[in-house]
Amino acid sequence: MRNAELFDDLGEPVPLAGPPQRVVSLVPSLTEAVEVSAPGRLVGATDYCTHPSTLDVPRVGGSKYPKLDRVLALAPDLVLANSEENRPEDVETLRANGIPVFVMAASESVPAALGSLRRILTQAYEIAEPEWLVTAEDLWREVEPVRHRAVIPVWRKPWVVLGRDTFAGDVLRRVGVENVYSGHSERYPRPSLEELRETGADLVVLPDEPYEFTQDDGPGFFPQMRPVLISGRYLTWYGPSLVDAYAALKESVR
Repeated sequence: MRNAELFDDLGEPVPLAGPPQRVVSLVPSLTEAVEVSAPGRLVGATDYCTHPSTLDVPRVGGSKYPKLDRVLALAPDLVLANSEENRPEDVETLRANGIPVFVMAASESVPAALGSLRRILTQAYEIAEPEWLVTAEDLWREVEPVRHRAVIPVWRKPWVVLGRDTFAGDVLRRVGVENVYSGHSERYPRPSLEELRETGADLVVLPDEPYEFTQDDGPGFFPQMRPVLISGRYLTWYGPSLVDAYAALKESVR
């Protein structure tokens, strides 16, 4: 029986009687993190939860618009959500139906994301720190000197780029890449292509998610910048992928 009340990242209570055994994750990154760390407790995940590749659980739709009837039918004792990826009204509906929900805050940095994951795993799941988390913290602790300035689109039609206080922006900054829009008032600005071309950036970093930039769809819009096509999972996922992401991203932007 749990002795202390648990609160999520937004300060809301998560009324668990003990370590959850039937968990539904509405966030791909959290799905990977909890399944790798404590396999077998997930009973549902979104259609976009692609990792681990061996995960075989019922799917409940997307993160933004999950099928709440499917979630409720799975009778979870915990649902995992994220304040940026999931709608507050869905979280409230689940809570109104008596389902505990842990909402992870939209992390602005690698340390913040790993701190949230540590709380979920050690406080909600009540397991020891997994080895991957300790390794990721060691790898990402330092911030390298700036070697490049970059534009980082995450969508086009219209163009959307990383702005201030984003996890992905902090990931790149730690491997020596400064986001030219890091001082923008918005987290995801929508500048014109003409403006992007005039930023003076020497790199354009093009992930394959959420928009799937490819060699034939992306670099041609920025002829004056060196294109860096990278795995969106390495750029935006917090969890075990951060261990491999460190070396991969350093190599890509060197």
